Amino acid sequence: MTERSRIFVWTLYDFANTSFSIVVVTFLYAVYFKETVAGGEAIGDFYWSLSTSVSMVIVALVAPTLGAVADYSSSKKKFLLFFTALCLVAAGSLYFVGPGEVALGMGLFIVANVGFEAALVFYDAFLPEITEPRKFGRVSGYGFAFGYFGALASLGLAFPFIQAEMVRETFPVSALFFLVFSAPLFLKLKERRVERGSDVNYVAVGARRVLSTIRNLKEYKNLAVFLAAYFFYIEGVNTVIFFAGIYASGTLGFEMLELIYFFVVVQTTAIVGAAVLGVVADAIGQRRTIMFTLVMWLATVALAFFVEDKTQFYFVGLLAGAAMGSSQSTSRALMSLLTPDEKKTEFFGFYSFFGKSSAILGPLAFGAISYATGSQRIAILSIAFFFVVGMAILRFVKDPSHKPFANLYRRG
Repeated sequence: MTERSRIFVWTLYDFANTSFSIVVVTFLYAVYFKETVAGGEAIGDFYWSLSTSVSMVIVALVAPTLGAVADYSSSKKKFLLFFTALCLVAAGSLYFVGPGEVALGMGLFIVANVGFEAALVFYDAFLPEITEPRKFGRVSGYGFAFGYFGALASLGLAFPFIQAEMVRETFPVSALFFLVFSAPLFLKLKERRVERGSDVNYVAVGARRVLSTIRNLKEYKNLAVFLAAYFFYIEGVNTVIFFAGIYASGTLGFEMLELIYFFVVVQTTAIVGAAVLGVVADAIGQRRTIMFTLVMWLATVALAFFVEDKTQFYFVGLLAGAAMGSSQSTSRALMSLLTPDEKKTEFFGFYSFFGKSSAILGPLAFGAISYATGSQRIAILSIAFFFVVGMAILRFVKDPSHKPFANLYRRG
């Protein structure tokens, strides 16, 4: 395959999987769970935050070892297929969750989200195999931008079901969308292979490699600092993603169709943010670009706290979309630049570990504060803390894509 074909097939998976992210995690199922499954009670926020946190704990615990196994056995695509299938089956099964079935609704969501998040470990690790380092920023941005197009397409597909008050039917529809558009990656994209003996215990090898990396983390100081910064600022991003729909409906009174219009606005600016700032990041450096997006996030949180009506909240959505697309895509690009070639998937496992374990505290804090105070406005202020701490740590990361550090050894 040509480089252009590899990039297109890879970005199709982003196009496909965002249907789960927008329909289940951020929008329709999140609101359905709070309003219908949990009966609109305030504790629904806590149940939702607990579900997201449990799923992230599971992914955080297994991701580094799975990444090391995938590196050693050259089996990224097999792991990607398994976790994608896990997500699809559980997401489609959300159709069977009815009013009051909180345990079932939480359980199926946890399984689906584990599949979705674990699959991203192996998907992200393909980035260094499909293009060269000087293009990581823009190609990662293309992936996220294409993903947000997928979100728009998913919302368009869900729209007639929502109009007909058939919200539950959107869950298997989104799973089908994910299946169809992710298939080309599994059929066409090849990974670099390293032959190993047939009697190798891959799990034991994976565990040993992870322990070795942890013991020798001082050799990867720059990467460790970045992961520490990433842990905090992605906490804020994840919390916004998990609670955006619930906040819009619970605090500002958005109806379901109004939420669709709002998320169309968010996804549109996310496309622009991911694509444009991906190119900018390759020009001025990934770290500088991430810092800029974190300033955007702080402005988003402040505006969300103060807005009083729905029209004003659309402007919050414009800013949040641009910040979301660029912060996620640029982080993936910087991670690709900082990791050694022989441990790409293992380190993306650590990337997932820091990203998913960080997504435990933020949602729990939001849910607990919202439940204790009865105010989502107060809860949303807690998110700013994570962006500020992330920015403070990120200042110490040396960016190989920025001229003064261009010749630094990746592990420095």
